[in-house]
Amino acid sequence: MSETLPVVYLARHGETAWTITGQHTGLTDLPLTERGEANARRLGARLAGILFAKVFTSPLKRARRTCELAGFAQAAELDDDLVEWNYGRYEGKRTIDILRERPDWQLFRDGCPHGESPEQVADRADRVVARIRQVAGNVLLFSSGHFLRVLATRWIGIAPIHGQALMLSTASLSSLGYENSVSQPAISLWNDAHHVLPSNGVERSQTREHEQLAMER
Repeated sequence: MSETLPVVYLARHGETAWTITGQHTGLTDLPLTERGEANARRLGARLAGILFAKVFTSPLKRARRTCELAGFAQAAELDDDLVEWNYGRYEGKRTIDILRERPDWQLFRDGCPHGESPEQVADRADRVVARIRQVAGNVLLFSSGHFLRVLATRWIGIAPIHGQALMLSTASLSSLGYENSVSQPAISLWNDAHHVLPSNGVERSQTREHEQLAMER
């Protein structure tokens, strides 16, 4: 990838109480845990030395606090399109519990009752992509896991369902860029968590939860 082409850096917020328990956290405005705050600072150290033309953050507390502790509060602009997926009736629920009610459920295909569909989240992601492609220089975004996974799919022009294959850890760093020209968008880095302190909790993936559910049947 040419060094002259801009890069979009994606920062997922730090750990919260619900990321430890695996509960879906959409618009519930939870604070970071102590470890989440420590990892937000480490994320800032990971980003040190990179120049950004623009910094945007979700208005939700967990993203704004991560942005602040990483050292970008003064430069950041709030962007409502960066909020996490609205999980509707599934807010606060774990995937394993949703699958007991609805065994074939897949967030990136089905969305959430009384919440957002994948298409609605993709529409927000498309607006973000359109705006940041107008920026001359690197961009830094602070947001939440499922939204950022959809954003990555829309950056490279594929359907949001493919976000199910892009796992993303708290306080991780990813980047979107271009192969040889702006006509060739690419995912250049994904889920870099080398700077993150090991978890003391149980931040399980959807796959792990599905496997556990199968064992309990």
